[in-house]
Amino acid sequence: MGHTSEASDRSPFTERGATGHLAWARTAPLVDLVLLHGFSDSADCWGPLVAALQGPWEALAIDARGHGSSGLPEGTFGRTAHARDVAQVLDALAAEGGVRSGGAIVAGHSMGAVTAAAFAESRPDLVAAVILEDPPPGQRQPSEGAPQRRLTPDWLVAARDRDLPERIATNRAGNPDWPDDEHEPWALSKERFDMHVFDLPSEPMAYLPDVLPKVSCPVLLLYGDTDRGSLISAEVAAECANAAAGEFASVHIEGAGHNIRRDRREPYLAAVTEFLRRYAG
Repeated sequence: MGHTSEASDRSPFTERGATGHLAWARTAPLVDLVLLHGFSDSADCWGPLVAALQGPWEALAIDARGHGSSGLPEGTFGRTAHARDVAQVLDALAAEGGVRSGGAIVAGHSMGAVTAAAFAESRPDLVAAVILEDPPPGQRQPSEGAPQRRLTPDWLVAARDRDLPERIATNRAGNPDWPDDEHEPWALSKERFDMHVFDLPSEPMAYLPDVLPKVSCPVLLLYGDTDRGSLISAEVAAECANAAAGEFASVHIEGAGHNIRRDRREPYLAAVTEFLRRYAG
């Protein structure tokens, strides 16, 4: 496992390292909060949120395989592989005393939220609680369904065809409610994404209400408005509440779409801070 102290002047992350094929960044040697980004984003996309988070909590952000500075092993891409990747990093850091006793709070957005739930299911010893920011709810289907390849989205191809200033400007025009510090990390992450992901088989999406009965730790589900792009509806949130095995809370952030912390940072921070105060060690 490699460690460096490289970080930009604007980044809250003071140390960067790698565990196997996985790159990560953290704010201190002992972490309370693990952050898992969404599809085509990167660990650095969490920088603005970490900088805005008021409290004593130290954070670790991990580049998912094929994202940021992480490598992309051959094999099926999806929740099972991603959860194993998170375990690989946290097992290594925990062996050095880098994770709080009792586990960390694991927060994920979109794909990262799916990973967070899968990780909490498979490694409850490393997870104190989970924060799920608008995860894809999945569909009712057998989890053993045959892997399929992802379709390459047109918006990602278009974003990668632009240079960085144009990518930032286009994203700012399309998302005028985002805080200004969110646009550059988002734009940078698109050029660091490995398009070979689309050549790999992709694990079928599990249905979130079928996953939560296997997650014993406290769960906070954050969702926005479906007419603005939120993937979780009020009906699915209620189904999740009924299915959850442990303590469960859901918070609807009015006016947010899929990118809740970017669309409505202050309500997101309020909900997450309250949860952290309750469950962080």
